This record gives sequence, structure tokens and C-alpha cells, in this order.
Amino acid sequence: MEDPKRVEEGFGRTPLDHDDDKDGNKCDNGECFDNNANDDWTAVNGERKGEDQPPPSEKPKTKRVATLDAFRGLTIVMMILVDHAGIAYPALDHAPWDGCMLADFVMPFFLFIVGVAVALALKKILKIKDAIYKITLRTLKLLFLGILLQGGYSHALADNIDLAYGVDMKLIRWCGILQQRIALVYFVVALIETLTTKRRPLVLSPGHVSIFTAYRWQWIGGFIAFSIYMITTYSLYIPDWSFVDHKGGKTYTVKCGTRGHLGPACNAVGYVDREILGINHLYKSPVWQHLKACTLSSPRAGPFRYDASRWCHANFEPEGLLSSVSAILSGTIGIHYGHVLIHFKGHSQRLKQWVSMGFGLLILAFLLHFTHAIPINKQLYTISYVCLTAGAAGIVFSGFYIVIDVWGFRTPFVFLEWIGMNSMLIFVLGAQGILAAFINGWYYNNPNDTLVTWIQRRVFIDVWKSRHLGTLFYVIFAEIIFYGVLAGILHKLGMYWKL
Repeated sequence: MEDPKRVEEGFGRTPLDHDDDKDGNKCDNGECFDNNANDDWTAVNGERKGEDQPPPSEKPKTKRVATLDAFRGLTIVMMILVDHAGIAYPALDHAPWDGCMLADFVMPFFLFIVGVAVALALKKILKIKDAIYKITLRTLKLLFLGILLQGGYSHALADNIDLAYGVDMKLIRWCGILQQRIALVYFVVALIETLTTKRRPLVLSPGHVSIFTAYRWQWIGGFIAFSIYMITTYSLYIPDWSFVDHKGGKTYTVKCGTRGHLGPACNAVGYVDREILGINHLYKSPVWQHLKACTLSSPRAGPFRYDASRWCHANFEPEGLLSSVSAILSGTIGIHYGHVLIHFKGHSQRLKQWVSMGFGLLILAFLLHFTHAIPINKQLYTISYVCLTAGAAGIVFSGFYIVIDVWGFRTPFVFLEWIGMNSMLIFVLGAQGILAAFINGWYYNNPNDTLVTWIQRRVFIDVWKSRHLGTLFYVIFAEIIFYGVLAGILHKLGMYWKL
């Protein structure tokens, strides 16, 4: 069997070279798995144990696991939905502090599928130095693209009126979805996967935990990240701190002098970012501004109340340094699911591993949260939040696998597969609003009269007599379905964008 090509780590995928097997099945990017093979086949190198080996010209019956693309597509769809409709329905937006809403699942789902894809892409490494070079180069590309998209360079993404670009380097945002969170997690988990390639087993030992012991170094890396996060979070002393509100020019001082605090004002996550990155380079509209302590419009965004807490006016980075260390665990759990996919051939074997771990993580998350030991908090990326979101990702991934790959109900989810195949492009055009910003640059008479605003107002809001409902339907029909069709057309043309 020819060496499989690398799949896109989490976001996109390599333009397809379709190799048809003797039964007419297609193997995209080499990521094919024999779901119905006998137990004497290994999924790592496709070699049979024993004496009865097929002739070299024959290839085993294979079937691509479509769940990978569908899950990736689902994550992109969720991001578009919560980013563009969350303003109308707070339940779709991020939780202001403790708790978890739909938007809070998007980032961990990204990191989970990054881990799964890394395990598959690096399951066979010929030259370690070449692999490290490619990993480093892709990380740098993610960093650059993230700063360009989320560093504040383009103001056309903020609203429909401000059609400007350029960023003050004193205020540039260094962290974000791509440039910090995904790039760091990808680099760490992919590097560990590469450097431990010679320690991988071809065949697992008997036992339910053998998959864990076989990849102990990945879990050791995750434990180190966990330890760094927990020790720093609960032992670092947080002194009083001051900042200048650039909107009003007023200086505020926040009183702290504590350790192990998990509230908005005096947590270690914010302190590390302020000290290393500088408060002016953090996210300028943190979701904590939706708290009752900050606005009377809670849980929606609104003007600050006259007696708002001082920290309400401060910047805070939800994709910061210390929280990204904790996020490495999300990628580690995703890699584990990828290892299960490689080593276990039968559906029941895979699902037993995946579902048991998924429910185990959910139970642990609820225990930590409801016993008030460690609250579920996306902004701090607490361990209970890691467990909740990784467990949910594992259950959704398993559900997709049952419906799409086991039962064969692929057609209803084909648009998710299309988006997942070109997820980087749809992320940039849709989730980051690049296409809408480009269209808004062509207006009639004034910047409010563009094709996008006309469709929003005339086709959806006016028809439904509701700005909230009209906004939701606009996002579903004019954005998500549109990008699904666009991704499908690109798939039919064999066009894919990857880093």
C-alpha cells in the first residue's frame, strides 16, 4: 500500500488523490480504515499477521471514516452560528463567566479534532526531521494568519460601517483562536507524536488500558500541562493592578492581593497575560462585560452600569498563555481518539473506548463543578471545562460515527463533510467574516446600503417582523447553507485550501 498523504491537521485537508480499491471504495488522502476487517489485521501498517498474506497487487477493502470531515464541518457551522447569531440569542453566546453555553464548545471541539487529525496524519513518519520542519512551518503559518485575522488589522469585520484597516502596534492583539490556542496546541501535540514515533507499538497488548500505556508519552505531556496550569493557577500571588481605559482615558485600580482566586478580577490566567503580553494587547471586549456586575442588560451586551466594578472596563484574553497550556489537554484527548481509530478495527471496539471515556469525562466535570471544587469556566479554561467539552466532543464524535459510518446515513450530513473538507477556507470567509466584509465594501449612497445589509433587512428581518428571529434565519439560510453549497461546489471541482 502506498504511503498515505498527510491530512489537514484540524482545519483543512490536502487536495484529494482518489485511489479506488478493488471494490470501488475511495481512499481520500490515504486516511482509509478497514472497519470490517478480521482481528488479525493491524490498522497501523495494513500488514496481516500470520502466513496468509494477500498478493501485492490486492488491497484490503477500505472505507473512509466520514465522521472526521463531518465533525470538523459541524464545528465550523457552530462557530458561524454563535458568532453571528449570539448577539440575538444569549444562549448561543459564551457564558459570561462560570457555566457553559453553546459557543463555549466551539474551541474545544476544534482542538479535539486537531488531535484526532494529528494522530492520523503522523501515524507513519519516514523522516523525523522533515516532520518537525513541516510542523514548525504550519505553526508559523497559523500564527501569522491568526494575527492578520484577529490582531485588529481589519476593522471591516467589526461592523458594516467601519470599512477601514490598519492596527496600532501598541494595541495589537497577539493571542486568538488561530495564532495562540490552535497553533500552540497543534505544535505541542504534533511534536510529541513525532518525537515518540519509535516508541509506538504495531500491535496493542490485551487489556482495556493498553491503548493508554502504549502512548504514555502523550499522556505524560498532557499531565505536565495539567500540572503547570494547576500549580500556577492556585499558587501564584496576584497583586493589585492598574490600567487605563482607552475609551474614556480613566485610570482604574483593582484590589487583589490573593492566591487561587477564580473570579474575573484576580485570577492567575489574567495576571500572567497582563505581565507577559501587556494589558493593551489583550482582547478588548471580554464576555465578562455581560455580567450583572457590569451591565443592566445582562446576559446581553449593553452600556456599563454607573456603579460597574472596575475590572469590567479592563481587557482580558480568553485565548491567553496560561489557559492555552490547559487547552493542550483537549488536543491530547483528541489524539487518544485518533489512536483508537488506528488500532481498533471493529465498530464496537472503537465505540467502547470512545463512549466510556466520553461519559467518564462528563461525570468528572459535573462532580468538579457541582461540588464547587473547580467551576466550569471557558475564560479560564479550567480542568472541569476541559473534561466537560472533551467528553461532549467524544460523545458527539461517537454519535456521528454510529450514524454516518456504521449505519451509513451519510447523505443528511454531506454538507457538513463538504465544509469539513474545506474548513480553513470557510473559517476565513464565513466565521471571520472576510467575504461579508468584502461585499460590504461595495455600497450604494452610504455604507449602510450594501447587498448584505439589504438581504438581512428586507429578506429576513422585515419578513419575520423580528430582528432576533430574522438574524437567526439569516445566519442559517444566507450564511451556513450558502457556505455549505460553496464548499460542495469546491469539492466537486477538487479545490481545497490548506496551510
